[in-house]
Amino acid sequence: MLDSTLIVERFLDTKLQVHPDVVRYIREKKDERLIDQIISAVPDDCVVVSLKHIPGVYPSRDGIRFCSDPEIDIISGRMGTSRPVGKVEDYISYFHDRYTHLSGMVKGRCNPVPIEALKRNNRYRQEEFAVCGMVMDVRSTTKGHRMVEIEDPTGSVSALFNKDRPDFTEAERIVPDEVIGIRGTLSQEGNLIFADQIFRPDIPFSYAPYTSDRPGAAILISDIHIGSDTFLEDAWNRFGDWLCDSEVSYLLVAGDLVDGIGIYPDQDKELVITNIYEQYDVLGKMFADLPSHIKIILSPGNHDVVRGAEPQPVIPEKFRTHYPDNCIFVENPALINLQGVRIMMYHGRSFDDLIGLMPGASYEKAYDIIPEMLKRRHLAPCYGKRTPIAADETDRLIIDPIPEVVHTGHVHIYGISRYRNVLGINSGTWQSQTAFQKQMNIQPTPAVAIALDLMTLQPTVYDFLNDSPDPLTL
Repeated sequence: MLDSTLIVERFLDTKLQVHPDVVRYIREKKDERLIDQIISAVPDDCVVVSLKHIPGVYPSRDGIRFCSDPEIDIISGRMGTSRPVGKVEDYISYFHDRYTHLSGMVKGRCNPVPIEALKRNNRYRQEEFAVCGMVMDVRSTTKGHRMVEIEDPTGSVSALFNKDRPDFTEAERIVPDEVIGIRGTLSQEGNLIFADQIFRPDIPFSYAPYTSDRPGAAILISDIHIGSDTFLEDAWNRFGDWLCDSEVSYLLVAGDLVDGIGIYPDQDKELVITNIYEQYDVLGKMFADLPSHIKIILSPGNHDVVRGAEPQPVIPEKFRTHYPDNCIFVENPALINLQGVRIMMYHGRSFDDLIGLMPGASYEKAYDIIPEMLKRRHLAPCYGKRTPIAADETDRLIIDPIPEVVHTGHVHIYGISRYRNVLGINSGTWQSQTAFQKQMNIQPTPAVAIALDLMTLQPTVYDFLNDSPDPLTL
């Protein structure tokens, strides 16, 4: 088994640093000769070895891009897609689809055997092998190791990740209900895997994003919270004036359009608009004041007037009577194609679960959770926690196809990340610190808009809390 430390040391011996993805690639291939091939091929001025230096690994794009509309296409999350909450039995189909879909992404990289085969074939007690399954349970042992129980359609098995192994950090981030592959050896008793390596569905090493072939800019925001006494009206007006002077083509709002009614105890004491219809009417009039050429795409969040269970349906029509024709309502999540650039809009309620389960995660750096979603190819992998999930015949929270951008909100703190050429953007909020946030010592970053250049996929952050920024130029 190729050890991560050994791989890193081999590169350091030649005065080269190495990107973690290169280490993972070499370990997956289980070919020590790759190290020498890479070292011999890198240019003389190379300092850090990255994926582009691996022979035979070429950038590749996911599928073919086209729009049924010349500018915008809703790939998933159209109105009426979400089914009503069904029976308990529907979860069998839901989790079967999740396992089938995600395990297919794992199996091509580790060639797993059925878990059932471990109990009837003694060969696996002498040689290395891999299995793939959904995580049933994960816990720390009294000695600080990580014990994980996984199951596939044939059975279940436990795997032990030793805290002294180099890859233990990844084991600490295993969460319930994600689909993983495990490579290791079997105990003599045949009931425990000594794990050496984790495989996740992940973004392919070679993934290359699409970009638009013509100018265009999208503004990404979320968490407007109309109706709240902490809504920043002056900042919003500066934002609106700025949009009127810009060349923006699209405005994407990732949930919590209004503050809602009865979302939490004593919310009425923090509302300036106590009628839910009026909250949406006021927001609609605000959008009507913006330039009519801007396509405004609106998805719901946990404060909006739809069910809490994800996927969340479109805002009902009776709440949309004051909205201009350039407003497009989609579900949460939704995958949007803007001029060939795919943007996954997801409000982000699963942040609450993932931040609580992963060591070192925090609301201040919630944008670092987006790469964790991408590794798992799932927006909300944990079932039965704080994020309610509605069963369907298919799991619509799976990240497939791969987007160029994942756009989230919910935590009220903006941040930007990149993982294997996928851009993650959490777009902040339009309300100042709430009473609840004061109790939790959470400092929001309000009145921020993030402009995305669709030709370069470069984001630019604009702060409207004080002075208006310069007009957006492409």
